[in-house]
Amino acid sequence: MSYCVNCGVELDKDAARCPLCQTPVVNPVCPVDTTIPPNFPVERREVEPVNHREVAVLLSALYGVVGLCCVVLNLLFWWRGMPWSAIVAGACAMLWVWTVLPLLLRSLHSIFLVGLDLLAVAGFLWVIAMAVHGGSWLGRLALPIWWGCSVVILFLWYILPLRSILSRCMLVLGSCVVLMLWLELCIDLFLGGYRPMWSLVVAVVGVTLMVPLLIIRYRPDLRREVRRRFHF
Repeated sequence: MSYCVNCGVELDKDAARCPLCQTPVVNPVCPVDTTIPPNFPVERREVEPVNHREVAVLLSALYGVVGLCCVVLNLLFWWRGMPWSAIVAGACAMLWVWTVLPLLLRSLHSIFLVGLDLLAVAGFLWVIAMAVHGGSWLGRLALPIWWGCSVVILFLWYILPLRSILSRCMLVLGSCVVLMLWLELCIDLFLGGYRPMWSLVVAVVGVTLMVPLLIIRYRPDLRREVRRRFHF
């Protein structure tokens, strides 16, 4: 058994160089055995790139088979007065937009892909409403909540990469406060009257957390101290 004269690591019998520090192995008592296969790769190779079209075709076939099987089962065996297979097919279509479209439209800007994802969610909500005869809650509750969430997500997706860490934290907190206020407003109006309660608690907590971040953001001395302590 040989050891590296430079770093002392234990060497295999076939090692011509130390795998750790690349020092040549010179040991007349235990020469390098070139007859056994090497324990480490001797040629540098690169992993072949993934074929995105093949992955897209595979995922499309998977979603299509699942949706088609559920439709056939629903029509032949488990109808029971409700087209539940439409919900499964709608979920498969939404997943197709989420996972396959980014593979096919790689040159498209990410914010447009996020917009397509949000439209897919709206389409899935419509499918559920049609399947369970829930048109009333779709227009008065689900779509307003979807609209508010979509505006917040698109806003954050566009603006966050352009801001500093402190600004990102304040934007995320402020967006959560606005979203919670909008969520309770939609729910209360759907139930018959606006009576804000828990969203105001969230708003107070969010604003309380934003105040020190705002002070740090506009106080250079405090900002430098925070960066020094937390290493960012």
